[in-house]
Amino acid sequence: MKKILVLFAHPKFEKSRVNQTLINHIQDKENVTIHDLYEQYPDFHIDVNAEKELLNNHDIIIWHHPFYWYSCPPLMKQWIDMVLEFNWAYGPKGKALYKKTCLNVITTGGSKEVYCSEGYNSFTIRQFLRPFEQTAIL
Repeated sequence: MKKILVLFAHPKFEKSRVNQTLINHIQDKENVTIHDLYEQYPDFHIDVNAEKELLNNHDIIIWHHPFYWYSCPPLMKQWIDMVLEFNWAYGPKGKALYKKTCLNVITTGGSKEVYCSEGYNSFTIRQFLRPFEQTAIL
């Protein structure tokens, strides 16, 4: 059975009913590791080697976060910038994550009608998530 790593980043988790429900639903599932970045790194000092080890030990990586200003919360962005290093995660020698599945689970404050060309956000969620998609591809 594949091992799933949920990289969870929500700076106000205690105020999010939806995210609490989602996390509670998977909390005790076999082969699922929930890694709360704000709980683990309240000082934003990410242990890059520990994070790489977590990635090495899982087959599916899920970035779970609220959709903050068309992106992710700052700690998740810092995690991406620091952990997914050149020649480890990408680049000529960067094969550490090869054949792993990576995807987003997000929550938004708006309905699907506001995330389209006619909605006030002008773009779809998929369009906004292209940087994450390209990161996973790379």
